[in-house]
Amino acid sequence: MIGAFLNALGILAGALFGLTAKKPLSARTQNFFKTALGVFTILYGARLVVENLHGNLIAATKQLLLGVLAVLLGFWLGKILRLQKMSNRVGHHAATLLNAAQKNPPGQPAAGFTAATILFCAAPLGLLGAVADGLSVSGFLFLLLIKGVMDGLATASFVKIFRWPVALAAVPVFLLFNGLTLVAHFGVQPWLDAHALTASVNVAAGLVTCIVSLVIFEVRRIELNSYLPAIFIAPGLKLFLG
Repeated sequence: MIGAFLNALGILAGALFGLTAKKPLSARTQNFFKTALGVFTILYGARLVVENLHGNLIAATKQLLLGVLAVLLGFWLGKILRLQKMSNRVGHHAATLLNAAQKNPPGQPAAGFTAATILFCAAPLGLLGAVADGLSVSGFLFLLLIKGVMDGLATASFVKIFRWPVALAAVPVFLLFNGLTLVAHFGVQPWLDAHALTASVNVAAGLVTCIVSLVIFEVRRIELNSYLPAIFIAPGLKLFLG
């Protein structure tokens, strides 16, 4: 369970690069990273799904359909709960801090730390990665590793505006996602394993992760936070529908 550590390490590496690099990354390099991150997000999201489908073809198909149903129901529940709107309000505060610093650089270090912490901690991929890392037998750290690269690239830009204190956002990021991973592993997984529900959660998490790639590729605007209830609905569906 080192996914949260890798996420924090990515932030620190991005900050170091941003402070030492004389020129920002070129548009071509940024597009390369975006494409690579999108591909790996699909790859590891699909891998998380496949690794948690068990039994023969018919049984695996039923499990996959159950995961798809959980994602659909989770999305509508998220819409009802207005999860994306709540996330947008928090993100708007971070965007306000960033815009103010860009208009009148350099920005206040405290504002940079706050903005980075909000953006990095509120990312849906963080919750999915922490759950996957905690519920996998060998630790599925890849999702938080991808998020670490994304956060690192963002930090490289932030330190140009707010300087080095932005790197301190690695601390709350590590504490939050490491805490979620530990809760998932020691608090939730024993109950899920006892009822054979762990795989259903991971299948739903993998499917939602694949949806994240659509945002990375900028295919269309998607309310990612609205899909998060799927990982809670999935075990309920499995428990009652088999």
